[in-house]
Amino acid sequence: MGKTKHPGPQNKKAMPDPKHWVSPIPFGLGKIKPKHMRDTAKILWENKDNIGYATNILTKGVCDGCALGVSGLYDQTLKGPHVCTTRLNVLRLNTAGAIKPDILHADIDELRKYDSTELRKLGRIPYPMIRRKGERKFSRITWDDAMNMIAEKMKVLDPKQYAFYLTSRGITNESYYVAGKVARFLGTNHIDNASRICHSPSKTALKRSIGVGASTANYLDWIGTDVLLFWGSVASNSSPVSSKYMLEAKKNGTKIIVVNPYKEPAMDKYWIPSNPESALFGTKIADDFYQVNIGGDIAFMHGIMKHWFDMEKAERGSAINHKFVNEHVNGYEDLKKKVKEQSWEDIIKSSGVTKERIIELAELLAKSKNAVYAWALGLTMHSFATDNISQVANLALLRGHLGRKHNGLMPFRGHSSVQGSGEMGADPFVLPGGDFYGDNFTRIQNLWGFELQKWQGDIVGVTLENILLPEDHERKIKLYYLSGGNFLETMPDPDFIEKALSELDIRVHQDIILNTSTLVDAKEAVIVLPAKTRYEQEGGGTSTSTERMVYFSPEIEGNKNKIEEAREEWKIYIDLAKRVKPETAHLIDFKDAQEIRDEIAVANPNYDGIQHLKKAGDVFQWGGAWLCEDGICPTPDGKGTLITVDIPDLGKKEGQFIVTSRRGKQFNSMVYKEVDPLNGAGRYDVLMNAEDGKDLSIAEGEGIVLYNGFGVFQGRAKFVDIARGNVEIHFPEGNFLLPRGRYEKFAGIPDYNITVTLEKADRYNARKDVEYNEKHIAEDEIDAPAL
Repeated sequence: MGKTKHPGPQNKKAMPDPKHWVSPIPFGLGKIKPKHMRDTAKILWENKDNIGYATNILTKGVCDGCALGVSGLYDQTLKGPHVCTTRLNVLRLNTAGAIKPDILHADIDELRKYDSTELRKLGRIPYPMIRRKGERKFSRITWDDAMNMIAEKMKVLDPKQYAFYLTSRGITNESYYVAGKVARFLGTNHIDNASRICHSPSKTALKRSIGVGASTANYLDWIGTDVLLFWGSVASNSSPVSSKYMLEAKKNGTKIIVVNPYKEPAMDKYWIPSNPESALFGTKIADDFYQVNIGGDIAFMHGIMKHWFDMEKAERGSAINHKFVNEHVNGYEDLKKKVKEQSWEDIIKSSGVTKERIIELAELLAKSKNAVYAWALGLTMHSFATDNISQVANLALLRGHLGRKHNGLMPFRGHSSVQGSGEMGADPFVLPGGDFYGDNFTRIQNLWGFELQKWQGDIVGVTLENILLPEDHERKIKLYYLSGGNFLETMPDPDFIEKALSELDIRVHQDIILNTSTLVDAKEAVIVLPAKTRYEQEGGGTSTSTERMVYFSPEIEGNKNKIEEAREEWKIYIDLAKRVKPETAHLIDFKDAQEIRDEIAVANPNYDGIQHLKKAGDVFQWGGAWLCEDGICPTPDGKGTLITVDIPDLGKKEGQFIVTSRRGKQFNSMVYKEVDPLNGAGRYDVLMNAEDGKDLSIAEGEGIVLYNGFGVFQGRAKFVDIARGNVEIHFPEGNFLLPRGRYEKFAGIPDYNITVTLEKADRYNARKDVEYNEKHIAEDEIDAPAL
């Protein structure tokens, strides 16, 4: 698949371009903006005890931050060095020394006084530990005793009663692959990864729309396309290096359009620290914002297509690329019928955008020969997320914006190698190279040489719920094996999650650092295993970027703070398998990382080439420069499919608000600053429209309460440029408002958006005793968006 090869990094335009400057005042003095230089100096100071190793990581390793894929200081998009604060912030995870024993072995209630940020700053886990039921402290344990205890428990459990989960914390393709293989070898199909709670709908939507669940384009395609459309994404905050590409795109004539409820300051004006021109004068990133309602994207896109079909009535070919549609697309008439059924009244009400504005964007896209559509969690964290993204694919297919230079569909991933997690098979629905059924099931079973269990494994949210099933239930999860991750701070309904985690017989945390979930009790034991970072992996490791680049990151020597007892993650999994099933363990044994890569190349044919990556800087791109090149999709008939979707009913009642979560200065749930340097918001600020505040007699900075049938959030009003009727709160602080058990029907992502009532805090508290029932509300009485 894919004929054209990526050309490699390109030269930047050297000439400054003042028309994109934010201000002639150097360094944005006096404006609310990130203090990149000061932050960098602080990070250098944090790493001063291991500065040589930190430098080697930055100059030789593949970034373990976002999924842009910077190898050393260089990437495959633009020539010249690249480094960003996201990468610098996570640097300390790799250079820190061990947690001091007096803190590590303190009373558990002392440890529980630390939040996850403070726990992270304590340092790395130095050796295996255990805390049995009733014990007040972690005690040291040998690797043998720890692994034997886990293995003995697994031997007495039905494999349907234990589950594996892998986070996106710098985990390599090799570790994902071995974890997936070992889980199936042990007989369980309960294995999931962090993409379930970020981009799993992108994969399911793209597979059904165009036959492949990955970005069809490259970052180079941004530079010189007519339109770069960002949907529900704050790319400059989550992946700051991408702002360099945006500046270069603008210099090459690209229009950048952002569709988002909140006019995010970082997508409006940004100072790119590694670009001298932008560092001095800033960059106006977005050419236009369309402030759609939370959950209003499908209606908004219906409006675009509705106008396209009106244009077609007046002049055939003025909006639809009929040649492309006729040759490469199925479902045209069905989609046309569905779109025409939508009334402008419903479209405007749901989207929150005027007809005039929708027509404006529709005509811009109709006139654009080329366009790249990029999206992030604003589209994926919904109960109708797969439909959201198939609707984006509909736009691209109708216009023929696919399979060639300066065009494509791009899920904008936020974590290094999370793209590789499913492609390696660490997912209940897939095996390496394809789905968990049919020919691929048989192929992998033959390759691996052991029988695979045919029953369907559960997604992470369901396995967590299944901890609380009756004792004799065959799917009651009794042991959970976690490679990183903190469900207390990533899943809805944290109180339920804490209860579930404490009801496990054994919980295993294979990790670099402690987090709040590590400190929750268990019925028999909590076992903590010290993992090596990707830079300590013997024989190196690989990661897959958003644009399908597979990068080799070598083992990096010189760690002054080396954790002597830490082990490679893939080696720990193999050790476990050998102890549970010693008689057949040769079937899952790998002598080194190279042997794993050799097998990956066979198991997933797209990865044929990974076996040749052996030194720093080695990289290849699976699938070629563009997937669906020349419009030919990897589907049975070679065509993409237009998917008809309905405008979702959010169940919002008069006077209610829709709330969604946002990230501040953080990397996933790891918070690095209490105040967001891009807008001055604190962690408990509620971002809302000033007009909504006025209607409710709320002043900026005043205490307010958001509540529904699931929880209560107390914060302060912060007025920002956001669509009316919508509010944003920080993740994970606002997760108490979110219900458990509400999953997107195709991909299983939890829903991170909900209806709430918003009131002044004094009014809420004054009436609470007489009017609000704080007991659990029956499911049928809860005000919440429809699934």
